[in-house]
Amino acid sequence: MASKTKNRLTAFLLGCSCFCITYVSAQELPDWSGVWAMNGGTIFDLDTKTGEGGSTTPGVREHPPYNQEFEAKYQANLDLRDAGVFPDPNSYCGIPTGYPRLMNLPDVYEFAVTDKQVWILTENGPNVLRIYTDGREHPSAIDRWPTHTGDSIGHWEGDTLVFDTLSLHSSESGNTIIDRTGLILSDAAHIVTRMAINDEGLMEAQMTIEDAKALVSPWVVTKRFRRLEEGSRVYDYACNENNRNPIDPNTGWTYTIGPDGQIMDINPGQ
Repeated sequence: MASKTKNRLTAFLLGCSCFCITYVSAQELPDWSGVWAMNGGTIFDLDTKTGEGGSTTPGVREHPPYNQEFEAKYQANLDLRDAGVFPDPNSYCGIPTGYPRLMNLPDVYEFAVTDKQVWILTENGPNVLRIYTDGREHPSAIDRWPTHTGDSIGHWEGDTLVFDTLSLHSSESGNTIIDRTGLILSDAAHIVTRMAINDEGLMEAQMTIEDAKALVSPWVVTKRFRRLEEGSRVYDYACNENNRNPIDPNTGWTYTIGPDGQIMDINPGQ
């Protein structure tokens, strides 16, 4: 009798154990595999764009909810852009693009999804954004310092990844901008991003940007990406190895070099 009771208890505990393991197992993660490319050009906020052309076209600009100080700084950058002498940090090569510009690149992307982290990898590099989804918090304020991609923690709401990013470089440090119109943020920038594949099969990344030093209200920008045909590959891209847009350190002029290695455009100040 005791033996039968023991066997029933063992079976019950094993059944409970299996049930509990099933209950706490990780959710089924969405399929973000493959190679993706951004829709549209490299204007960061197409919804507020005015003027015809791309980010380097004179007269084209965006309209973030800047305060007066940062609107004046943006206008100064636009003036430099229009004169062809705005220094894009990426043209110096070898440094990451930074966030949120990382979501605004003309080259392809990959998204690596695991139960504890999500990585956003760009062919245009070096760029890796690590988003921790293992339940950790941001480091305490004393343990933070500005970096190109900051510190990102996230969680899943169904198939939507929601992540929070802070501790980013200020654009005024000279290390990062948002696009080549000269869009900038301060070191107080805080970005909440929601990423998911929409009903049309496009990846949507909706970024809500708050910046107490630069913005008078939250700035919401959505970028969309399409999945390329199966079998597409991503290759190494090193700006230093094949830089077609070097900057003249004396004037700030950005040159364009043609396939023959010769400069295609001339500094108007010369």
